[in-house]
Amino acid sequence: MEKSIKSIATNNGLYLGLLIAVVYVISYAINIELLTKWWIGIIMLLAIIVFGIVSISKAKKAQNGFISLKEAFTSYFITILIGLIVASAVAIVLFNVIDPDAAITLKEKTIENTAEMMRNWNAPEESIIQTVEQMREQPNQFSIGSVLQSLVIQLVIYSVIGLIAALIMKKSDDNT
Repeated sequence: MEKSIKSIATNNGLYLGLLIAVVYVISYAINIELLTKWWIGIIMLLAIIVFGIVSISKAKKAQNGFISLKEAFTSYFITILIGLIVASAVAIVLFNVIDPDAAITLKEKTIENTAEMMRNWNAPEESIIQTVEQMREQPNQFSIGSVLQSLVIQLVIYSVIGLIAALIMKKSDDNT
């Protein structure tokens, strides 16, 4: 059954990676500014969590409705890991090989959106200027190092969520 859990998680991870890659590519093709919108970020966050939970659910179903905490977390983690690795690889290729200027455009749009949001929240102009300067000094968010660092941070955050989901969804077989 262990192979079944891993194959279910692997398949879900590949589907997740494909979904994120499609969002990147379609956003790039239609309007790159879509990648700076907060609602795209929320949709992607929810999609990643849902894929992880669906993976646990499918693994549980494959085991006649029973799954240990370890198996549930493993299913979730493998799904998230593969999905985020695929998405990271697509981001690296898209923004470092295919069109490095798009990364610069995204950085500028992100800075503009942040300044606008701070003004809407009536932040002091001095604070806005300081934030914009700090953002301009930061390295390219799509450099290989930045993408890998983001991958690790995301894995930690999603792992905490996955542990909670695994705790909720675990079910042991009292007959064994």
